Amino acid sequence: MYDRILVPTDGSECADRAVEHAIDLAAQYDAELRVLSVIDARDVSHSAPAISVDQVEDTLRERAESVVEAVADRAAEAGVDVETAVEPGIPDDVITEYAGENDCDLVVMGTHGRTGLERYLLGSVTERTVRRSPVPVLTVRDTE
Repeated sequence: MYDRILVPTDGSECADRAVEHAIDLAAQYDAELRVLSVIDARDVSHSAPAISVDQVEDTLRERAESVVEAVADRAAEAGVDVETAVEPGIPDDVITEYAGENDCDLVVMGTHGRTGLERYLLGSVTERTVRRSPVPVLTVRDTE
């Protein structure tokens, strides 16, 4: 049923729960796991004036690469084939484009999104992904 499962992650606890589900599903279906972390273009553009945009992007890229490599290690331990990617952009745009362009059959992601005024103004990455994804999206709630 599933050949390629996409799990977008930002390294948060809720994303980590989604990773557990994605690895389990990939193992059950002998599917390849695609691990994606998005460097949010809005985080880069809102950096403090004293810090260069390049410095912010480099720091965010290093963190994102660390996150996807940690997931790749967990998947490998479970015997799951894995491919990683770190992409810049608006998260829901990148996730939906990546799923379509890479023939993913399922997206597994955490429900936890932005909070407070920012979430109200921008909406939830997960919510927008569910609405726009070319493939089914399995959402995983945080335990708290």
